[in-house]
Amino acid sequence: MKRQAAERPRGRPSNLKSGELQERLLDVAEQQFAEQGYAATSIRQLAGQADVNPALVHYYFGTKKDLLIAVMDRALLPLAGAIAEMKSAGSVSVENFASLLFNMAARHPFMPRLITREVMLSAGETHDLFAKKYAPRIGGALPGLLAREQELGRVDAGFDTGTAALMLLSLCFSPFIARSLAEPELGISYTPEGLDQYLSQIKKLISNGMTS
Repeated sequence: MKRQAAERPRGRPSNLKSGELQERLLDVAEQQFAEQGYAATSIRQLAGQADVNPALVHYYFGTKKDLLIAVMDRALLPLAGAIAEMKSAGSVSVENFASLLFNMAARHPFMPRLITREVMLSAGETHDLFAKKYAPRIGGALPGLLAREQELGRVDAGFDTGTAALMLLSLCFSPFIARSLAEPELGISYTPEGLDQYLSQIKKLISNGMTS
């Protein structure tokens, strides 16, 4: 009888540097939290998807909650920082703000779905974390920025700034939430070229309907 080959023990893949492995784990976690939900996703499942030992996930990120925070920090803190820079500059192009939102979603296409599932449709721990740490610095900053642009005559004064902020967020994030239907049924292309075209359509809509 032939002896079966022993299963290769999982550890740290030899062809990946530490930073690359952490990015891989964050990519897997972002997708799994978005598709399955945070509560339904275990560290063991994430490790299996990344082909590493669960202990390695704990080594790099600590608890599952710590991993969730790392996933959200990676996508949202650079966005919040860029918005803060725009705020300190004294003026904000609405088209540039839309570009920031859309490009973040294009780089992290599962993040809008994660936010929808775990924040907008939930009243749990993730909702509270997002509301305290990220929302005031991203979407929460937008009404004030739009109001300032209205005072400078660059945004139509007829817009309610809260409504306009929600419209911008929806325009930029909804394509990634609705991809499973938008791609086959509406013919939306999610190639880099297709996403560039979609963003140009958002800017055209803003230019023709929102800015003065």
